Amino acid sequence: MAARRIFPGLTLVAAAVLAGCGTLAPDYQRPAAPVAGAFPEAGGTTAPGAVAAADLPWQQFFRDERLKRLVGIALANNRDLRVAVLNIEQARAQYGVQRADLFPTLGVGVSGNRVSTDSGINSTYQAGLAVSSYELDLFGRVRSLNNAALASYLATEEARKAVQIGLIASVANGYLALQADDELLRVTRETLATRAESLKLTQLRFDVGASSQLDLRQAQSLYEAARATHAQLLRQRAQDENALVLLLGQPLPGDLPAALPLSEQAALPELPAGLPSQVLTRRPDVLQAEQQLIAANARIGAARAAFFPQITLTATAGSASSELSGLFKGGSTGWTFAPQLLMPIFDAGRNRANLDSANAGRDIAVAQYDKAVQAAFREVADALAGRATLGEQLAALQAQVKAEQGRVELAELRYRNGAASYLDLLDAQRSLFAAQQSEVQVRALQAQNLVTLYRVLGGGWREADATTAAPAASAPR
Repeated sequence: MAARRIFPGLTLVAAAVLAGCGTLAPDYQRPAAPVAGAFPEAGGTTAPGAVAAADLPWQQFFRDERLKRLVGIALANNRDLRVAVLNIEQARAQYGVQRADLFPTLGVGVSGNRVSTDSGINSTYQAGLAVSSYELDLFGRVRSLNNAALASYLATEEARKAVQIGLIASVANGYLALQADDELLRVTRETLATRAESLKLTQLRFDVGASSQLDLRQAQSLYEAARATHAQLLRQRAQDENALVLLLGQPLPGDLPAALPLSEQAALPELPAGLPSQVLTRRPDVLQAEQQLIAANARIGAARAAFFPQITLTATAGSASSELSGLFKGGSTGWTFAPQLLMPIFDAGRNRANLDSANAGRDIAVAQYDKAVQAAFREVADALAGRATLGEQLAALQAQVKAEQGRVELAELRYRNGAASYLDLLDAQRSLFAAQQSEVQVRALQAQNLVTLYRVLGGGWREADATTAAPAASAPR
């Protein structure tokens, strides 16, 4: 037992003073973005006052009430999003564990010690409040580990946002795919009915000798081709609905609001592309990679601090006696204070290896951050290219459908008047059906591309009642 009385709160005071100490981690600097300074196909026609995607809640971006209902169901039930939320809870708990190392652990302790010497056996018994092996963080080892844990926790929060963004876009695109399936089925049923009627008429003409067997077989072939397409679309729709149900985490409700037609789904708010430096650094997946880089940078500080002395304190204050029965009697008050300093001299290269590993981990995190930025840039560039060209492609297909409809009408009139062969009519019908299918597919693709643009620009993680002014918290740099 120590022979000097000290201020009882010395350990706590030291903890408070040393809490402000810095670390040996390198000063963090965000890496320069390894991409061009502007997006291709960004255009300059953005409407004045357009809200950035990252600031636009999904409830305001989508205008279809049916889709909004489905997105809300998915956010409540989707298992991937639930796992992401639980990962946040786990990381928050782990950060709490690491943060507790910044402060002394105070407990109630009872100990006994018996030492045999030439003069006999000396016994010491103690009971009271105890602080055990509290590390004075003079070189920032504990604080570096705390910063790394905080950055890891913030990374899981960004990961949750990224999962939510992806989920919302997947639900929207799955919903649009279902609408395209329904539209394609409508076109196919109309075509099937037309070809069935054509086959019936051709059969009657063949029976009376007014048509050749070749015409009959061609009509049968087109009818069966439409039947095969119809069966394929039914299968595709069932599969798309199953995929949407998986995203929702439950069957499709029967009381959904009425849906907007596919032709109106592309009427979404104008989204400004902005500059890569402004857009990409607001995407949750890029921010997640940056927080992981911050964590790796902090671990270098912990590895560097291991080369310096480690000072730990153990102290007790309470009752002490040479006999167990004397504890808590009058005059038995006592305390102990046992600081320990450990200076590494030889560790077979352990500390150096740990530092090399931390440096390599930081370099890996830099490469992963660069990759995240480059992948995000490519996604935005692809979506902008789609926005710039899909509208023109759709307009061309609409004009083609109109032209093919006129061609079918003329071919049918010429065939009835004997001025054209039945093959000309069948070819016109086949071309019209193909053009109608392409128009529906490109219309759906245009709407899906706008949803994708919203996602890749970082939209979808804000709620309608969330503030749009304050950015997300970041770890100390």
